[in-house]
Amino acid sequence: MRRIAPALLASALALGCETPAPATTPDAAAPVDVAVTPPTPYVPQPAALRRLTQSQYANAVHDALGESVIVPRALEPDTVIDGSEALGSSAASLSPRGVEQYQDAAYAIAEQVLRDAARRAAVVPCTPSGVDDMACAQRFVQTVGRKLWRRALTADETATLTALAQRAATTLNDPLRGWEYALAAMLQAPDFLYRAELGTPVSMGSGELRFSGGEMASRLSFFLWDSIPDDALLDAAARGDLDNDAGVAREVDRMLASPKARRGLRAFVTDWLKLDGLDALSKDATVFPSFSADFGAAAREEVLRNAESFAFDDARDFRDFFTARETWVNRRLAALYGVQFPLREASVNEFARVTLPTATPRRGFLGSAAFLALEAHPVSTSPTLRGKFIREQLLCFTVPAPPVNVNTAIPEPSTSLRTLRQRLEQHMTARSCRSCHISLDPIGLTFERFDGIGRYRNTDNGAALDLRGTLDGATYNDEDGFLTALHDHPLLPECIVNRLYRHAWAQRETRDQREEIVRLRDAFAADGYRLRGLLRAIATGAAFRRASAAVDGDGGAP
Repeated sequence: MRRIAPALLASALALGCETPAPATTPDAAAPVDVAVTPPTPYVPQPAALRRLTQSQYANAVHDALGESVIVPRALEPDTVIDGSEALGSSAASLSPRGVEQYQDAAYAIAEQVLRDAARRAAVVPCTPSGVDDMACAQRFVQTVGRKLWRRALTADETATLTALAQRAATTLNDPLRGWEYALAAMLQAPDFLYRAELGTPVSMGSGELRFSGGEMASRLSFFLWDSIPDDALLDAAARGDLDNDAGVAREVDRMLASPKARRGLRAFVTDWLKLDGLDALSKDATVFPSFSADFGAAAREEVLRNAESFAFDDARDFRDFFTARETWVNRRLAALYGVQFPLREASVNEFARVTLPTATPRRGFLGSAAFLALEAHPVSTSPTLRGKFIREQLLCFTVPAPPVNVNTAIPEPSTSLRTLRQRLEQHMTARSCRSCHISLDPIGLTFERFDGIGRYRNTDNGAALDLRGTLDGATYNDEDGFLTALHDHPLLPECIVNRLYRHAWAQRETRDQREEIVRLRDAFAADGYRLRGLLRAIATGAAFRRASAAVDGDGGAP
């Protein structure tokens, strides 16, 4: 038997917003005990091509060709599915305009690398003796191609690219200028822009696939580092080390000890918590005069540094990410939070770790400027957006879109409806609104003590704030009570597992993968809910090395 949130809540959220409200509101229902049916045996999902996300593209260029290379920003936008760029990468194709953008970027990068002496010295393995130095051109193609394409090039690929480099070198009478064309060709190739992790059949006629060592090197590096494999990982794949459990575990431990693992974690947290939205964050200057252009970047950095601290520095229970008073701030965030910035002589972009005062209820991610400002309107707060975020991103409920043409306007303030809570409660009396808003607004109202950019306040429109509520049966009186209820909610760690699974596989889990989700959930709990341990459990799991053959509409393999 396992204690879970009421089934009543799940069914209410799965229905359309015009569904009549249940006789007992979801948040007033008490948790129930239900028997947990053992999951069916794990069935791997079909292998799929994945296009590099913009962050993976930039990281790959920097890791292969140098950190100082400026990566053009005008690239095909990431595809987002269910709010996730990781999921979108499995369904991403290239538009004609996108092809042109990658071509322009490839030539711009190739020019930076081969026309700068320092960058060139770090990448080119030899010095050409002249335009006809085929041996040196071939070494260049093989060395750089292995990095960019995450595997050794075939003889035909090497010959084709070397011939291209030589033809251009002869035409331009400059070997290095000629090699730019070969490098640009490698950067535009599907072998670079897509992750070809397709597996090979386990046995003749088997529908199950197993990833090769080279494919595992790619899967591990893009999951843990958000980038391409390094030479050591490619060498391990070539030796066959990634074909067995011990070899995979050894490489995973090495990768998690690398600074690149922090970059990989940042990619996951950014996708999961929708932090990319902070890049275009805007607020009405008349309502929030202290809002500045660098607000979103600072708010994002605070969250990412906190995630790093929990996963790698402190190795703490990651549920405390939502309740801890320790955080990272720069001068602007310190002023917003009402804490003294500890560094006397620091630029506005420098961050320092502080402990938030107990005099205010601000703590954890839900007390951060990132959450409070992003899940709000340009001129006001939004309990609906804040509640929806908590339901979807932290508890993994699916909140349906509002019906077409539904009136989303809430009543204006009046003498009888002074606070936003009172106005939303009036709004929820409408039958078409109540069934959805009843599960979102009450928990979002818990954070009404923070305005649309996260500043603390005591009143709303001059009236006292009422922060009481229940979260799936757990009653609370204020933010502290809510955060405790969220911390202890059985669906929070399971949702973290689900989100990280989707990020690792770039696929949404189904009931066929439930056995692996349960394994990871139990391992997460047994390890004290440490995120680093969960990363390792995914990467070293047998399921991460398996896939199934895709099936076409007629039931056969395509």
